[in-house]
Amino acid sequence: MSILSIEDIMSMLPHRYPFLLVDKVLECVPFESIVAVKNVTYNEPFFTGHFPTSPVMPGVLILESMAQATGVLAFHSAKATSKSDAMYYLVGVDKARFKSPVVPGDQLILRANLKRSIRGIYKFEATAHVDDKLVSSAEFMTTEMERED
Repeated sequence: MSILSIEDIMSMLPHRYPFLLVDKVLECVPFESIVAVKNVTYNEPFFTGHFPTSPVMPGVLILESMAQATGVLAFHSAKATSKSDAMYYLVGVDKARFKSPVVPGDQLILRANLKRSIRGIYKFEATAHVDDKLVSSAEFMTTEMERED
């Protein structure tokens, strides 16, 4: 089991501010599961327009946070980095559900489990919680591809 810092995450994911949506990894068991954190702050750029008088984190960004957590799990499992020849692309999202709004000050706890891996295609189940309350869930599929730099 591994704990990963923001520096570790940035070595795996190509995303950068304002689109890097995983702040820390609390647990990562290669080829099994991950528990990661996204701190939701009032100064996030999307809150100025979604919705200014009653800010709510867009659902698509909650999904992106979960997808990035699955990317970290895939990279960490493969011992790859963003400087390697591999990239993991999101190829499917199924069964996405939103149970409760996410607002400034919340801390998203992102959990993902690898369900299967076949020839570079990975399937994950993921959830996002705030204070032990489920706020979103979905299934994700990613594929490993060579970089074309």
